[in-house]
Amino acid sequence: MRWSPGGSSQDVEDRRGAGGGFRLPGGRMGLGGLVVLLVLSLIFKQDFFSLLSGGSPDAGVEAGPVAASPEEDQLKEFITFVLNDVQATWDQELPKQANTQYQHATLVLFREATQTACGTGDARTGPFYCPGDNKVYIDLGFYQALKERFGAPGDFAQAYVLAHEIGHHLQLLLGIERQVRAEQSSRPDQVNDLSVRMELQADCFAGAWAHSAAQRGKLETGDVEEGLAAASAVGDDRIQKATTGRVNPESFTHGSAAQRASWFNRGLQSGRLADCDTFAAR
Repeated sequence: MRWSPGGSSQDVEDRRGAGGGFRLPGGRMGLGGLVVLLVLSLIFKQDFFSLLSGGSPDAGVEAGPVAASPEEDQLKEFITFVLNDVQATWDQELPKQANTQYQHATLVLFREATQTACGTGDARTGPFYCPGDNKVYIDLGFYQALKERFGAPGDFAQAYVLAHEIGHHLQLLLGIERQVRAEQSSRPDQVNDLSVRMELQADCFAGAWAHSAAQRGKLETGDVEEGLAAASAVGDDRIQKATTGRVNPESFTHGSAAQRASWFNRGLQSGRLADCDTFAAR
């Protein structure tokens, strides 16, 4: 992907120097302690995180100096560039295509674990969007896993991941996220199916941004293939096969490799949000 290094953004919140977990009166609780609290909460059906007297989330902790390799610094610059490009695209396109003003999301960079309005964010779950605070959370180490574990190398594969999460932000702004959550609450038997449709639509929205990037000459030879490979690599069937040796379609929450690549490609070909209605598709 053609990009210019050295850029910055007021929409990036760098918590990598803050460590992971809660700030407590006696110090910081690490990831191991958080896991213990999570297990206790599940066993006793009680929110043990809320019992941390005097604790405060990472969002209120000032980050210290960030120790990073040159490679990680360059990756941060690239992801910042992609964030700026994706959001500038929707600044222009969302009012034109959906008669809705775009509101910028914030990208939070963290390591290991951090606090969000949606609970504790764990790097092991991969990048995610929290509708409670309009923030995308990414541990940059995920991109190494995307390359080595999921077999999806390349800078445009990295760009696809961020564009997908911003796609969830678009769903919030368009009222789709609220409607789906209400439907999931009233129809528990459809929770997984609706989740899959949400994820596939975010893939399509990411493709619509890629369409704009291609028109503006930002894509290079092989970028489309990298994006399609990344979408396929995180398909539920691929992940289930790699982790358990079996595939259970009824438990899908994000869609199969073929579905994810197909919907990303649909957005890429048209650039139109209207063509991303996964909820009307069979």
